[in-house]
Amino acid sequence: MNEFQIIARSLKDFFTLEMLKFTLIPFLATFVIIYLMFFAAADYSISSLQDIAQASANHQEVIIDENAPFYYQWGAEIIVLLFKYSITSWLAGFFLYVFGTFLVWKLSIILTIAIVGFLTPYIINAIHKKHYPDIQLQGHGTFLETVWILVKTTLIMLGLLIAFVPLYFIPLINIIAFFIPFYYFFHKLINSDVAMTMLSKEEYFHIYSKKAYVFRFRTLLLYMLSLIPFLAMFTSVLFIIYLSHGYFNEIIKK
Repeated sequence: MNEFQIIARSLKDFFTLEMLKFTLIPFLATFVIIYLMFFAAADYSISSLQDIAQASANHQEVIIDENAPFYYQWGAEIIVLLFKYSITSWLAGFFLYVFGTFLVWKLSIILTIAIVGFLTPYIINAIHKKHYPDIQLQGHGTFLETVWILVKTTLIMLGLLIAFVPLYFIPLINIIAFFIPFYYFFHKLINSDVAMTMLSKEEYFHIYSKKAYVFRFRTLLLYMLSLIPFLAMFTSVLFIIYLSHGYFNEIIKK
């Protein structure tokens, strides 16, 4: 199959009742997790931080609850510092709004990709039975390996985000600096999930060493689609289907 045929087959598979059922799981799970996180943070609510910001901007005395969680205290102290001076107040307000929106958006993508990783074996088995019953799956991953890759990839992504902090203040370069850590997480996790479910280690290294640029292009295309706000919450199953067809196609060529 050429690339257009792989895309067409992936879309056709995605719009089946079985796959649409799988789609609901990461969507609902991500929604619930973000919802619970919001209310966990609401113990010391966002409105109280807004009150602190307003008091700082008006040069009023600000008292921070000593019994509040450490992250709340740090956030409150940063807000006091930023909103204390009028020259930084409006910039800080704009930044906090944009950063908050960006954080929720990226968090939804990360959670969705992490959750769909646990559904990958079921999705690939369905694709295998439907289109490639003569091919023997030789997955080499275990549950613990999947969890380890998730943890390791998350830590590397966070490390890259911290390392690139100086670049966030440089126009245009900051876009690339934000892009790279999240794309790394996306590519590493989704590609590993599919490959570990389908291939032995030897098969994976054989195929990926020759076709790495093809799979990077595919995950780059999928990542660009995920940048459409909250689209990844609905299409993460399609991403798995698309990559699995790509690997099945390479197995057939061997």
